[in-house]
Amino acid sequence: MQPLCEKITSVLRNDYPGQACSLAKSLEAIGERWSLLIVRDVMNGNRRFSGIQESLGIARNVLSARLQRLIDEDILERRAYQESPPRHEYFLTEKGLDLWPALMALMHWGDRYTPGPEGPPVVVVHKGCGGTVSDRGICESCGQVLTAHDARATPGPGAAAYADLPYSPFAARR
Repeated sequence: MQPLCEKITSVLRNDYPGQACSLAKSLEAIGERWSLLIVRDVMNGNRRFSGIQESLGIARNVLSARLQRLIDEDILERRAYQESPPRHEYFLTEKGLDLWPALMALMHWGDRYTPGPEGPPVVVVHKGCGGTVSDRGICESCGQVLTAHDARATPGPGAAAYADLPYSPFAARR
C-alpha cells in the first residue's frame, strides 16, 4: 500500500517539469503548504515536533512529511535531544537560514496588502539596537544590513487580536 504522504504528493505535485526557472526550482523545495510556516517557527525558536504541531494546528502526519521534506532538501536538520523515547529538535541549516530575507519580504507584503485592523501581529527588531527591521532586512534605526541571527520577532500591535486563538503567533511563548 502506498503511504498517505506519497499519495498526497502525487496528487498535489511539487515539481514543475519543463520550467527553466529558479523560482520554480525554489518552489519545488519550499512551495508546499506549511513549509515556510515550519521554517518560520524553527527560525523563531520553536524546534520540537509537538511545539510546531501545536503552534500551526497541522495534522501530525502532514507535519512529519513536511519536516522530512525540509530535511531531505537540506533546509532543516534533525538532532536528538532525548534517547528513550527518541525525541528530536529541528534546526535550520545555512540553506534554511538563507530563507530569512524571503520570509521578511513575505511578512511585510502581508502586512501591507492584508493588514489586520490593529496592525501587524509580529514586528521584527534588530537585536543590537532594537530598531524595526525593514522588508529588505535593514535596521530602520541604525541602517545595518541584518541576517537572521541579528534579529528577533516580537509581538506587534496586532498580536492581541490573536491572543485567544489556539494557533497564535506567540502561542508557544505563553
